[in-house]
Amino acid sequence: MERKLITVLDDDEHILELIKINLSKENFEVKTFEKPKQFFNFIQQNIPDLIILDIMLPEVDGYEVCKKLKTDSRLKNVPIIFLSAKSEEVDKILGLELGAEDYIVKPFSVRELIARVRVVLRRGKDEKFSKQITIGKILTINFETFDVYVEDKKVELTTTEFKLLEALVSNKNKVLSRDKLLDYLWGTQKAVIDRTIDVHITNLRKKLGKASKFIKSVRGIGYKFEYK
Repeated sequence: MERKLITVLDDDEHILELIKINLSKENFEVKTFEKPKQFFNFIQQNIPDLIILDIMLPEVDGYEVCKKLKTDSRLKNVPIIFLSAKSEEVDKILGLELGAEDYIVKPFSVRELIARVRVVLRRGKDEKFSKQITIGKILTINFETFDVYVEDKKVELTTTEFKLLEALVSNKNKVLSRDKLLDYLWGTQKAVIDRTIDVHITNLRKKLGKASKFIKSVRGIGYKFEYK
């Protein structure tokens, strides 16, 4: 079976070595970079399956790297995990708002990092509904190809956003708590960030535009996808 390619951008050579050794033991192909320029030179010719990204980098910070990746048509769907010493909630929220799948704070557990990597990579491969549905004549979701259209215009969602939409739609008209949604997305390896789900819901609503009306907030509990 072909090994998944993971690229790691961090200015700490010891962390790079630690990650490379341990992810390689898990049968991942790992490429590490200390400088953004080296990283961008590599991904011009190679598309990784996942990117682990530090925030405090030389030349340009990780947030800017993330923004650049998310505006590149070749790389915008590659999942990103931020790995940073910046531990404030505002830093985590910003990372998620920029489209990252997860955020891990340094110092970190190697076992937790490996588990988070596996969860993110597995998201796009979980068993899918082999069907397509159209809701309210404006929203079309294909659970087999992961395509989403609003008024016949394709909407680009991250794998986390799609899985969140899938959870809500498959539990039509049922209220799902934030904890339940966190469990659905991350299982036992969920990130302990109070507003994680709220951030992803906000991003999802923005991308769905008119179709965002189907996502209802239930104060103090969570969210539901409501339609007849």
